[in-house]
Amino acid sequence: MDFADLTAAERQALQHCEHAILGRESPLRLDCGVELAGHRVAYKTWGTLNAARSNAVLICHALTLDQFVIGTHPVTGKPGWWDTLVGPGKVLDPARYFIVCANVLGGCMGSTGPQDRDPATGQAWNLRFPVVTIGDMVRAQAALLDHLGIPDLFCVIGGSMGGMQVLEWCASFPKRVFAAVPVACAARHSAQNIAFHEVGRQAVMADPDWREGDYRQHNTVPARGLAVARMTAHITYLSELALQRKFGRALQNRDAPGFGFDADFQVESYLRHQGATFVDRFDPNSYLYITRAMDYFDLAGAHGGTLANAFRGTHTRFCVMSFTSDWLFPTRESREIVHALNAVAANVSFVEIDSDKGHDAFLLDEPEMFRTLGGFLKGAAAARGLPEAG
Repeated sequence: MDFADLTAAERQALQHCEHAILGRESPLRLDCGVELAGHRVAYKTWGTLNAARSNAVLICHALTLDQFVIGTHPVTGKPGWWDTLVGPGKVLDPARYFIVCANVLGGCMGSTGPQDRDPATGQAWNLRFPVVTIGDMVRAQAALLDHLGIPDLFCVIGGSMGGMQVLEWCASFPKRVFAAVPVACAARHSAQNIAFHEVGRQAVMADPDWREGDYRQHNTVPARGLAVARMTAHITYLSELALQRKFGRALQNRDAPGFGFDADFQVESYLRHQGATFVDRFDPNSYLYITRAMDYFDLAGAHGGTLANAFRGTHTRFCVMSFTSDWLFPTRESREIVHALNAVAANVSFVEIDSDKGHDAFLLDEPEMFRTLGGFLKGAAAARGLPEAG
């Protein structure tokens, strides 16, 4: 793997986190049948692993996020994406927990993905990179924990695609997960969500600068297509009430309509800004691969068509959370998870949080979410035998 092949953003990310080369002796066998040897996993850690190795918390990130949970992001310069929840004195306090977050397989912040070279040919993978699944991402994370000497997790937590990884962890490695918190997610990707992802992928691939995925070899970037994909997706992360409250029909830097196709409205300008800044930090091919991984996720389908089978015999403690205004992963999908867990007599609690902020509420300042999670972790820590917080 030649780091010189990575983008400036990817190299910068690797300079600000740790990475491990895994699978050299025992290649990672992907769900598509390909064996991936010597794959790189980029990750960050906070806190100290205790002597019993019993206080590890794995945070699983969402589609367009990464391992930079807290602190200043080395590429964007913005605060970490979950600094409302993680940090000194917060619900997930590094003074109490050893916190790990890894960039997913197929990602573009240091972990192996389509931007890397195929060791068999010496050429960039690009669209020849094998298609990965949520299960592949989780197996790569499990190998990382083996590398770090962590036998099992006190808790695995994540929202959206991160919540899918949480569920996969509980199904694939039930003995390694003491507590699990899937937030704003589902056990399978819906037809509507697959449809939105397909619109985004087609926007990228329709950009003439995409060059069938070989844009780097042509010194181009399908920036317009990726920006449109991001704009479309970003609408799904918000609620109608949130958009109306924030923007309404307010005009952007003008007193009257321009009678043209510039960004007359503030909401248009906002979406254009979201698209433009996304292009600076995310790889277009990675976007194709990660959205496809979410599309393929179907935990019931992988267990004979019955979701409860995925959790049969589990001893994991679950806390499932959803938000009232989330139409991307609506509460009914969280209830399906809860019903499946109830069917196998699992230890599960559930809360639907009243919020008008839409799907992105899990990333924002939501006191009820913090109180719920804090209470759940306190009970789980007592059952695990972790010392009281100082």
